[in-house]
Amino acid sequence: MKARSLTSIFLLALVWLAGPTLATAQPKTPADLDVEVLPKDGKSAKIVLIAGTNTYKPGEHEYVAGCAVLRDLLRQTPGVFPVLALDWPKNPETLAGAKAVVFFLDGGDKHPLLKGDHLAQMQKLADAGVGFVQMHQGVDVPKDLGERMRGMSGAAWEKGFSQRGHWIADFKSFPKHAVFNGVTPFKIDDGWLFQLRFAAGEKGVTPLLHTANPKAKAKAKAPAPTDAVVAWAFERPGAGRSFTFTGAHLHVSLAQEGYRRFLVNGILWSAGLEVPAAGAPVALEKADLEKYLKPAVKKSK
Repeated sequence: MKARSLTSIFLLALVWLAGPTLATAQPKTPADLDVEVLPKDGKSAKIVLIAGTNTYKPGEHEYVAGCAVLRDLLRQTPGVFPVLALDWPKNPETLAGAKAVVFFLDGGDKHPLLKGDHLAQMQKLADAGVGFVQMHQGVDVPKDLGERMRGMSGAAWEKGFSQRGHWIADFKSFPKHAVFNGVTPFKIDDGWLFQLRFAAGEKGVTPLLHTANPKAKAKAKAPAPTDAVVAWAFERPGAGRSFTFTGAHLHVSLAQEGYRRFLVNGILWSAGLEVPAAGAPVALEKADLEKYLKPAVKKSK
C-alpha cells in the first residue's frame, strides 16, 4: 500500500510540475496550413485560394494569413469547400473542377501567371467559365499581357499609366449588387491600385467601390469615370464571372465585418453561387485575427 501511495504521489507531482508547461503550450491556431486538401464530396463547390509566400512588413501583404482567414470564412457557407495553395498548386487535381480561383499575391514581374504554363492553365479555366478573384496586386501584369488580363478580369494595372496610392477610404453606401448583400459600412486604411485600363467600353464591368486620393492635385482635364474604381464585378462575354478588389494591403482590415462580408460575397458571386440576402456568414473574433499571423512560410521552388 505504501508503494502504491508513493507512486500516486509521484505521478501527481509530475502532473503538478507539468501544469504550467501545458498551460503555456502553443495552442493550435486557425492558420495551421492544411495545404491542398481536396474535398471528398464531389458535390462540394471547390474554391481555390492561391496565396503568395513573399514576405513584407508584418501585417502588410499578408497573403498566406489573409487567404487562411478567407478559407475559414468560406467554410462557414454550407456546401463550399475552400482549398489553400501556396504560390501555385502543386497537385494538378487542385484546380480541376474549381468553381472559382482567388489570387492574393505579388503582381508585375513576380506574377505567377508569367511562369511555365500557368497562364495557359488560367485561360483554359476562364474559357470553361470558372470564376476569378483578384485581390490587391493580382491585376498588375506586364503591359503585353494586359489584354489577356482584361479578358479574364475586366481590367489590368498598366505600368506608366495606372497609379498606386495609400490613404483611408470610408465606404458608407453601396450600389445594388449581390456582392453587397448584408454588407455594412467599413472604413479602411489601404494601399490602392487605381486608374486602370478597363475592357473596351467597360463592357460587362460593374464598378463597385470608388475612392480618390485626398491629397491628389486637380487634373487639368476631367478624370475618366473609371479612374477612381478600386473594386468591380465583371461578367465575361463568353462565360464566367470575375471579382476584383485592389485594396487588401493591411491584414487588420479583416477585423471589420462589413469588409470581410464584401470579400466573401464577392468570392461566392464569382463562383456562380447564390449570395444569401443577408450576406455570407463571416463570424470572426477580433482577438483571433492575429493568430493567423505566423512566421514566414518557406518560399516554394
